[in-house]
Amino acid sequence: MNLDEKPWFNDAEYMSYVGHLLEMDELKKLDGITHHYTSTRLQHCLRVSYVSYLIAKKRGLNAKATARAGLLHDLFYYDWRNTKFAKSHAYVHPHIAYRNARKLTTLSDLEKDIIIKHMFGATINPPRYKESWIVTAVDKYVATLEGSVNLKYKWNRRKHFKRLPYFSID
Repeated sequence: MNLDEKPWFNDAEYMSYVGHLLEMDELKKLDGITHHYTSTRLQHCLRVSYVSYLIAKKRGLNAKATARAGLLHDLFYYDWRNTKFAKSHAYVHPHIAYRNARKLTTLSDLEKDIIIKHMFGATINPPRYKESWIVTAVDKYVATLEGSVNLKYKWNRRKHFKRLPYFSID
């Protein structure tokens, strides 16, 4: 996956599912929030949503719900590195995202499960639907890619490794 590509804008079916959501100010606001250091929260949500949608569609699952919930899975506005709650961010933010998403659109039980359970692994409630498992896995995959871009950048700029080309991750 090339993180610079934006194939979702050319996919008419996908855009028919999420295009109206992308026009909302509440989603546009996510484009101003850094997420995983190298992308915005909106970019992250679009990547998770689109890849999950493609997998669900190929498997004959509910691609529309997967696309919508994938887009809304991180619909929160605080900086998780600085804001602390009584419970962990992994537990709290899916519930906040669900509450925020519910204010924007009607959500099915499937979409609710996708949003609330997408942090399984860091939380103990397993997803109930196949589509929820897809978004959960894709979220981890995309976060790893986004994080590795940051790691690669930091690694290649370390002073003591600059002189040793065989340590480069290019």
